[in-house]
Amino acid sequence: MTEEQLRQLSDEADDARLRALVSETPLAEKEHRRASRHVEKLRAHREKVLQRIHDLEAQQDELLDRLGST
Repeated sequence: MTEEQLRQLSDEADDARLRALVSETPLAEKEHRRASRHVEKLRAHREKVLQRIHDLEAQQDELLDRLGST
């Protein structure tokens, strides 16, 4: 789900960037900055989720190894 959200928000940020370039208005630039910040926050969240998954998989492997050695 996070991947889909990230793709959607990235597309929206790209659209906002193009609108800001074409219209050259402060409002369009503000919308672009806001969309870009949102994308960066979601990317950071995604990285945390991926790291947590990696950590849990490592913990699971360790527990399975301990279970198998008894």
